[in-house]
Amino acid sequence: MMRIVIVGGGPVGLMAACELRLYGIETVVLERREDIDPTIKAGGIQARGVAALDRRGLADRVRAAGGDWMRNMVSLMQQHGIRGHFSGLFVLRESDYGDDPMLPVRQQALEAVLNERALELGVEVRRGQAVRQWSQDPDGVTVTVTDTDDPDGESYDLRADWLIGADGGRSAVRKGGAFAFPGTDGVITGYQAVVDLDDPDFLPLGWTRRPNGMVVNGPTPGRILIVGFDGPPADRDAPVTLEELQSALRHISGTEVGIRSISTVTRFTDNARQADTYRDGRVLLAGDAAHVHSPFGGQGLNLGLGDAVNLGWKLALVALGRAPHSLLDTYTAERHPVAAQVLDNTRAQVALMYPGPHTDALRGIFTRLLEQDDANRWLTDLISGNDLRYDLGSDLDAIGRFCPDLVMSTGGSDTARLAVLQRSGRGQLLILETEAETEGETEAEAEESQDTAQWIKTASQWGDRVEVTVGTCADAPSRAVLVRPDGFTAWTAESEQPLEDALGLWFGAAE
Repeated sequence: MMRIVIVGGGPVGLMAACELRLYGIETVVLERREDIDPTIKAGGIQARGVAALDRRGLADRVRAAGGDWMRNMVSLMQQHGIRGHFSGLFVLRESDYGDDPMLPVRQQALEAVLNERALELGVEVRRGQAVRQWSQDPDGVTVTVTDTDDPDGESYDLRADWLIGADGGRSAVRKGGAFAFPGTDGVITGYQAVVDLDDPDFLPLGWTRRPNGMVVNGPTPGRILIVGFDGPPADRDAPVTLEELQSALRHISGTEVGIRSISTVTRFTDNARQADTYRDGRVLLAGDAAHVHSPFGGQGLNLGLGDAVNLGWKLALVALGRAPHSLLDTYTAERHPVAAQVLDNTRAQVALMYPGPHTDALRGIFTRLLEQDDANRWLTDLISGNDLRYDLGSDLDAIGRFCPDLVMSTGGSDTARLAVLQRSGRGQLLILETEAETEGETEAEAEESQDTAQWIKTASQWGDRVEVTVGTCADAPSRAVLVRPDGFTAWTAESEQPLEDALGLWFGAAE
């Protein structure tokens, strides 16, 4: 039986596992931790990640798991009109893609939902398991696994047809393969923490630049982020003591604020690196294993979830023999430029935080630019992922863009949402008409009926990989739209490429 092993049981690894199980593939997740890591991490998902979760029926479950913390954050964001920030400069424009341009939720809550969903789908999640090494041959990959608690103890070999490394920035999978990891070294030492302060109002809520760096107070009580520009940490693995954190907070804030206790803390820097390719034979990388950057702008989860949903269906079709291996080449081709752009904009955010009059002047100009609607919209779309368009070889603007959540009338009072249709993980061919087009049987409408019949006949040859829905849609972008499982438009009725060619390119040979 086909088996795919995923190393790393965080959100990216679990999302990829869920994608593979939609195609019935045996999937094993190896996670070195016994439980979900409680350390403070990401606090939100940007628009494109929210949409990806919605198209698998998970967005509402994540909202419910967010609890009071998420509800308080949503209220705070609505009160101040905040939808995100760039280097502490807030972008305020609404998204064109639904009500959640940014969903504030702790990473642990997201991970819990994805773990639950993975188990529902039949994913085997093995916790407390670390990868010692791996090797591949033309037929598959052998992974040597040991218990995390006893790394020098007895190990076992796990055979897989494919291996995905979703094991973070220090990925053992990446380090064991033919992956270069070029980039830039860190210049900052940062801390994120939830603490009990003796003076919660030591600085105003929000982002404050000081002569020695940047301090973020809030948005929830006791949550702080501090950034110093004295270089990267000497030892990122050393435990962060209360004395170290308090010293850094006082030095950068310029106050005598005291920390009574620490609930959770993490130390970070801004090294920005990216694998030169995301595939080495039967081994693929996703999430932080493929790219690392600073957390500014909250883009890491978005980026990793995007990797998972781009890779999952492609690997599933290739692994099942329904599509050629060349389909996997599009994974690196599409996702590598997306991560490169995130690395660049996070570097730019660090540059805009530097203390000193030169950066003061630059931030002043940048702030004025953000008062312009076009500039604010551009930056909002940049950090939320709404500007993403894959180069699929077409001049049509819709091709390669994320397809909006179209709502179709399919007869009588029945309706269908694209987001709901996509929960199967299959491609979707939507054949759409306006209400006016259904009222009479003109010559043009008869021709459209012939088109509809031909499109349905053509798509039926990919019936196990592509589902067809015919309906009316008031805001139809085209008479027909082919949407990939990851939500991106691959073909429209206006395309010069025939439908059968697009289906063959993205879903393999016809039956």
